[in-house]
Amino acid sequence: MPANIMIRAVLGAFSLGLLGACGLEAADDGQATVVQEVGTTLGAAAAQSGRYFGAAIGTPHLNDSAYTTIASREFNMVTAENEMKIDATEPNQNQFSFTNGDRVLNFATQNGARIRGHTLAWHSQQPVWMQNLSGSALRSAMINHINGVLAHYRGKMAYWDVVNEAFADGSSGGRRDSNLQRTGNDWIEVAFRTARAADPTPRLCYNDFNIEDWNAAKTQGVFRMVQDFKSRGVPLDCVGFQAHFAAGGMPGSFQTTLSNFAALGVDVAITELDIANASAAAFAAVTTACLNVPRCVGITVWGVRDSDSWRTGENPLLFDGSGNKKPAYTSVLNALNAAAGGGTRTVSINAGGSASGSFAADGSFSGGNTFSTTKTIDTSQVGVPAPPQSVFQTERFGEFTYTLSGFTAGRAATVTLFFEESFWTAAGQRTFNVGINGGTVLTAFDIFRAAGGANRGIARTFNTTANASGQVVIQFTRGGGPDNPKLSGVTVTGS
Repeated sequence: MPANIMIRAVLGAFSLGLLGACGLEAADDGQATVVQEVGTTLGAAAAQSGRYFGAAIGTPHLNDSAYTTIASREFNMVTAENEMKIDATEPNQNQFSFTNGDRVLNFATQNGARIRGHTLAWHSQQPVWMQNLSGSALRSAMINHINGVLAHYRGKMAYWDVVNEAFADGSSGGRRDSNLQRTGNDWIEVAFRTARAADPTPRLCYNDFNIEDWNAAKTQGVFRMVQDFKSRGVPLDCVGFQAHFAAGGMPGSFQTTLSNFAALGVDVAITELDIANASAAAFAAVTTACLNVPRCVGITVWGVRDSDSWRTGENPLLFDGSGNKKPAYTSVLNALNAAAGGGTRTVSINAGGSASGSFAADGSFSGGNTFSTTKTIDTSQVGVPAPPQSVFQTERFGEFTYTLSGFTAGRAATVTLFFEESFWTAAGQRTFNVGINGGTVLTAFDIFRAAGGANRGIARTFNTTANASGQVVIQFTRGGGPDNPKLSGVTVTGS
């Protein structure tokens, strides 16, 4: 790595809105100073290993200051508890409503968190009008719903639970007999292909419960579906394990399940975690199972306090009804910090420009050229703490690669890319592809379209794993597009 690259070891991840004030600058030779870091919140501790720790957030609680204080402090990922489900977003056919969904999105954005959309196609919580449809009419309504919701939230989500709970419990390992299933066995594939076409940016996920035990027929049924989808190029990027556990905690094979799904080439995540009686040991075991699987990108608990949980009488969360941290909270925090090992490393580079704030001067690249503008860039919709204005006013363009080194091989890392379009004045005039460590993360990406106009800064965040050389390699290719790729800045955080 060139000596002009500055690397900071920081508390938490800048790209997730958790930049600490205690970052240590690199030594004069440009090598990173690595220290043992201790995350003091769940989100900051998870970010040390390139992961997130999130919570389901509901609008009925957003006027409760005790609730919002905990939520804004602790979590760097947000899932809308009910506000983005079908009955909430399309209560009447072709009449969409996003008021409450936008409240959750705005809460996440204002607090530097990313957001997981939940959920686009599900047999439950359908509005009455959808329940009364069947066959081709229902199939068309499902496609229209996905397109309508993703048109509104295009480019704003890190993940989407595209299909929820489509498999039956029991010994068959087969599909649930739902009205959606009766439209044809290809309905899940259609939902994923529709979602990818509508918004190429979020990770698209299948989400279900009771699929944590590797030996369960339901788990095997979902596994076979994912295996089939990946072999045929169906755009399924991740699998969510709800993890609603009884007092005994997770099944003993849960880590095996996570590893086996990850081996198919998908990310895995714990999406709705709660455990009856919230045993500290049980919560620590689930956290460790995720941390032991490099492609387990994060954990979300289903609620903030016990009093907010759908399982209130079982006290299944990390905070009690008064907002006090329970022993399970400490066990999770300790597990997250232990996984960080030697601490975190954050590399921030001002593409095409000189050092600015925590962003080092351009370096660690091959290919491309530079350009700068004096135009003012609107950074209000970046969604994470925005770099200085000067970062958005410079760029590297052409076909180029950034190779960022010094991370732990095989460990998770988080990549945030910053873009703006100050040259072209309409969508379709510049599209390009972006790959990270050999996998494509953006296809035919159009900055103008994603940002909703010119001179508007945006960010896109991705989870990856450092390669065998401890590198994160980010490639920008034209892919037959009408103009060259461009990048304003990049931040990579990992161990």
